[in-house]
Amino acid sequence: MMENKVFLSFTFYSTILILKMYVVAIITGQVRLRKKAFANPEDALRNGGLQFCREDPDVERCRRAHRNDMENIFPFLFLGAIYSLLDPSPTVARIHFLIFCVGRIVHTIAYLLQLRAPTRSVAYSVAQLPCFSMALQILLATTPYW
Repeated sequence: MMENKVFLSFTFYSTILILKMYVVAIITGQVRLRKKAFANPEDALRNGGLQFCREDPDVERCRRAHRNDMENIFPFLFLGAIYSLLDPSPTVARIHFLIFCVGRIVHTIAYLLQLRAPTRSVAYSVAQLPCFSMALQILLATTPYW
């Protein structure tokens, strides 16, 4: 497996994306603490009282960014792993992985920093292109076996 250059490239970019998700989770926690907006009563009690068991727009923005990551990065992990097994060109595969990774990073930055539209939408759309490409190539490669 470690001889598969495409899989190694996929592993690199996937790890970057997982680390990015951890960063968003940490940011969410920090915003919760800063804004004193806790989801659970026990956390609110530990940090000042039940009045802090509440929602906050900034915390919710972080949570939406994280949820969007899960909705998009998890499918990429599946598609990229299967795509890596199809023996694609290492250069083309790396371009697929790079575009998705950069698109997701820009999407998160745009989401968290509330950048002007259509920055986030463009980043989302660009990141979807390699996923659709990989999905199509997987379907084409497996169609004879259905």
